[in-house]
Amino acid sequence: MTLTASYEHCRRLNARHGRSFYLATLLLPAWKRRHVHALYGFARHVDDIVDGFGPADTAGRAAALDAVTGRLDACLAGEPARGAVLPAFVHTVRSFGVEHGDVRAFLASMRADLTVTRYDTYDDLLAYMEGSAAAIGLMMLPVLETVPGAGRDAREPARELGRAFQLTNFLRDVAEDDARGRIYLPLRDMARFGVSETDVARGARTRAMAELVAFEAARARRHYRRAEEGIELLVPSSRPCIRAAVALYGGILDRIAAAGYDVLAGRARVPRRRRAAIYARHLVAASAAARAERRAPSGAA
Repeated sequence: MTLTASYEHCRRLNARHGRSFYLATLLLPAWKRRHVHALYGFARHVDDIVDGFGPADTAGRAAALDAVTGRLDACLAGEPARGAVLPAFVHTVRSFGVEHGDVRAFLASMRADLTVTRYDTYDDLLAYMEGSAAAIGLMMLPVLETVPGAGRDAREPARELGRAFQLTNFLRDVAEDDARGRIYLPLRDMARFGVSETDVARGARTRAMAELVAFEAARARRHYRRAEEGIELLVPSSRPCIRAAVALYGGILDRIAAAGYDVLAGRARVPRRRRAAIYARHLVAASAAARAERRAPSGAA
C-alpha cells in the first residue's frame, strides 16, 4: 500500500470507529489531520487485534500482537513499512519524533488486555491507562505542536486528556467490556458501593450501580479539568480541535448523567445535532488560526 493510501485507510478507520474524535480532527489544518489519523489508525488496529479473536483465543491474539510488534520494531529500525496502517504510522513517528517509549508503553498495555481482566484499585487502573491512554496523548503532542518553550509543561495535560477520554469510554462501555470478559471499574470501588461482578454481568440497573458510575464520572471530570489547563500551551491551530474533543467526550458524561448514571440500559451517545453544534462553535476559530499560520512545517510532508 502506498503512503497516501495508508493515510487514507487510517482516516477511514477514524471516521468509522471514532466519530466524535474524527469530527474534532476536522478542525485541524489538513496537514496535521492526516498524522492524527495515522496515530488513531495504529491504535485502533492494535486494539482490534486484542479484541478481534474472541476472549478465549489468547494464543491467537498474542501471536497477532507479536507479529505487528515485530513488524513495527523492524520499521522503526529502518526497514520499509508495509501493510495498511504501518506506512502512515511509521512516517508520522519519524516525521515528528514521536518517542518510541510511548509507543512501547501503549503496546504493553494492549498486551496486558490479553490476560488482565480486572483492576483492584484505581491506582492499578491508572497504571494500565498510562500506556493505553496517557501514552496516546503524548504521541499526539508533537503533531498538535506546542507554543515555544511549553513542550515540557504540556506533557502532563496531554496525559490527563488521554486518561479522561479513556475513563469516559470505560463508563460508556461497561456492558460491552463485560461481554469481552473485562471489567474496568476498580474492584475496590465496586465493593465500596456494593456492586458485584454478577450485578454487572446480569445488567443490574441498581441505585448502587448508578452511585458507582457517578463516582467514577466525577473522577473523569477531574481529569478533563486538569487537561484543559494545557490547551493554551498548544499552537492556536490545534486548540479548537482539542476544545471540541473535550466538549464531545464530556458530552458523553453529560448523557450518562442525564440517564441517571444508568450505563447498562444502552450506550450513551451525544446526539448528532449536538455534535454538529459543537463543531460549528469552534469552526471559525479553527479557520482563522489555520489562515494565520500559513506555513509548511518541516517534516510534515
